[in-house]
Amino acid sequence: MTASAEPAAGNPIPLSLPVTGMSCASCVGRVERALRALPGARDVSVNLATGRAGLVLGGPAGPAEVAAALDEAGYPLPEAQTVLAVDGMSCASCVGRVERALAAVPGVTGASVNLATGRATVRHPEGVVAVRDLAAASEIAGYPAKPFEAASAPDPAARQAAEARVLRRDLVIAALLSAPVVALDMGGHVAGHLLPALHGPVSALVQAGLATLVLAGPGRRFFLRGIPGLLRGHPDMNALVALGAGAAYLYSLVSALAPGLLPAGAAHLYFEASVLIVTLILLGRTLEARARGRTGEAITRLMDLTPKTARVLRDGAEAEVPLAALRTGDVVRVRPGERVAADGVVVAGGSHVDESMVTGEPAPVRKAAGARVVGGTLNGRGGLDIRVEAVGEATVLAQIAALVERAQGGKLPIQALVDRVTGRFVPAVIAAALLTFGAWLVLAPAPALGPALVHAVAVLIIACPCAMGLATPTALVVGTGRAAGLGVLFRDGTALQALRDVRAVALDKTGTLTEGRPRLTDFFGTSGAEEPEALALAAAVEARSEHPIAAAIVAAARGRGLDVAEAEDFEAVDGFGVSGRVSGRTVAVGAPRYLDRLGIAGDPDLLARAERLAADGRSPVHLALDGRHAALLAVADPAKDGARDAVAALRARGLAVVMVTGDDPVAAAHVAEGLGIDAVEAGVLPGGKAEIVKKLRAAHGPVAFVGDGINDAPALAEADVGLAIGTGTDIAVESADVVLMSGSPGALVEALDLSRAVMANIHQNLFWAFAYNVALIPVAAGILVPFGGPALSPVLAAGAMAFSSVFVLGNALRLRARGGRRPAADGAPTLAGGAA
Repeated sequence: MTASAEPAAGNPIPLSLPVTGMSCASCVGRVERALRALPGARDVSVNLATGRAGLVLGGPAGPAEVAAALDEAGYPLPEAQTVLAVDGMSCASCVGRVERALAAVPGVTGASVNLATGRATVRHPEGVVAVRDLAAASEIAGYPAKPFEAASAPDPAARQAAEARVLRRDLVIAALLSAPVVALDMGGHVAGHLLPALHGPVSALVQAGLATLVLAGPGRRFFLRGIPGLLRGHPDMNALVALGAGAAYLYSLVSALAPGLLPAGAAHLYFEASVLIVTLILLGRTLEARARGRTGEAITRLMDLTPKTARVLRDGAEAEVPLAALRTGDVVRVRPGERVAADGVVVAGGSHVDESMVTGEPAPVRKAAGARVVGGTLNGRGGLDIRVEAVGEATVLAQIAALVERAQGGKLPIQALVDRVTGRFVPAVIAAALLTFGAWLVLAPAPALGPALVHAVAVLIIACPCAMGLATPTALVVGTGRAAGLGVLFRDGTALQALRDVRAVALDKTGTLTEGRPRLTDFFGTSGAEEPEALALAAAVEARSEHPIAAAIVAAARGRGLDVAEAEDFEAVDGFGVSGRVSGRTVAVGAPRYLDRLGIAGDPDLLARAERLAADGRSPVHLALDGRHAALLAVADPAKDGARDAVAALRARGLAVVMVTGDDPVAAAHVAEGLGIDAVEAGVLPGGKAEIVKKLRAAHGPVAFVGDGINDAPALAEADVGLAIGTGTDIAVESADVVLMSGSPGALVEALDLSRAVMANIHQNLFWAFAYNVALIPVAAGILVPFGGPALSPVLAAGAMAFSSVFVLGNALRLRARGGRRPAADGAPTLAGGAA
């Protein structure tokens, strides 16, 4: 249950909160005492079984104080996140205001707002902050908000298209109404002496009427959003436009209706400036909305790949049902050329399936009974019957979309600098405009009121911080979407920025640089250890292990038709081996150090053979039966296609490359030599890989670790950037910052290149946004006019401001062309193909 953030006097608030860390009755007592100590707290109850605490607050203490008391007692509330959809944001100063408003809600520990996605992510202890309080805080700041529900959220592309349509309509209206104002103004200057009516009171009244329609119609949005923020002391870009256009309009209105109120010679009309400011900024926003609609296009296209219906086999007959009606366990039939309806396992049939839209790899993958398939992938010429294993949000496509949305909705560390600057930028611009106005009034020759107003308005308009606000989030949205198209999933923007800075890459061998599907190549037994029996015994204990080498031994035994019995008393020791009892015999399989650990003397002949096999690049595995070293098995795991090229590419980019493995050092060195890797850390236990990462960091700087996400979890977590090799069907690698869906080592290079490209793009955008303001604000203020230099009219300022935002968006959209293009089997849009 969630409560309001502030208890009202005489209005008790019941709370039911999850509490972490309780393990016994004394824990319950401590929690109860901490809660009862709060002023006004009553009816306190703590349940150890459910892990929840209940109480009623009737005094000055609020939910935030409850959270603080529990944290101080050592039983903190778990952190939760609330996501809001925020309307009305248009620039970086809007983002800053919403973040400050949300962060000020009692109980909130952090708030992050993304301008590109229009979403706010709020962190807080679970149960102490009400969504309605967050929405109210945002609305009070001037930006209506509501809970974001992914399932019911409108299609982002549709929302962007609707926004673009409204802006386009208002732009057309503003342009049609503004054209006569500009014509009358220009006509009055050019031919006013020939046709006095063009420069007389009738012309002024017509211009006033049309300008009123423009500002009250298409331009109304700037005043409705800008003036309230200005009155609250938190002006934004809308306030700058409202001030600029409004000042030009009001001055002109006074000049037209009551010129006597102004100094002699100062009654000038600037209606054309007020209407063109609105028109040109609407033009910029229309172009911006169209461009922003294209930033998330990749994910929209990905989700559109899933068919809307499925052909289900029921009672021996086919029935076409909506995709939403599918349930796990259903069997669906996929005909040649159709897209797979849902994630599942093939139960009948065979075909090649194009998975490029998920993994980024163009070659179709052979699928037969027992193979896993992903919903939305394209079936080839064969037919498949698939048992559904995941639907809705559990599907791979939904998980990919969720990961990408999470990355796009976050912030890069570099954004912190932008936020600090833009938080003070708009007030500084208003101060600069006032200073400009005062300087022209004091220093310019009379009548100076008109020029003072023109230059002050130009400063207000030229300095709108739209480009600053868009510089980082648009590049992040486009870059992460493009990365997903190449089979690279970033969990958050921090990982994307951190990958750019890595100086060393540590790669696990098995499953990362090699196929991860070893095969048995050799068997050597001592007297009394015949191959069939010994291999069957070894396979019996290895059948309980998930290691790729174990799978190779089991596959070899079953491939020879051997009976693999059930092992008892099974034990697996990470980095050493496995043991158990099979048919009354004690069996141990593992590395030489496992024999030492078990106190089993190694057979000299087998140990010598093991060294020779390792020198040839094979991984020796030792078998002990009933406490005696009985046999030697050798397993080879071929290198992945492209692994050598990927290593060469990483080295060419100036990175130190190290292979880390638990294999025999001689065998590991042989593999590393074939891949062009000079540095090898072999014989490393899973926990020791994290220490290798620390050592590399001390020697080179930030480190990226690439592994399979299971036994490499400690190293993935320790690294500055952890990259997990995905399988195309399993992306839930919680310890990794980046998931490489294709499993190809080349994807690592693509991830690195894209990270560098995105960060370079952001720096270009920020340079443009800041340099543009630094260069043009003085020009707009008229600082060059006394020296014979040019001035910048409000109209040109509006055009330049609009161009600045469009330039930043256009530059970010260039990222969609990064990386290799991959063909779609049927010409259908795919992420991997991009959408240039």
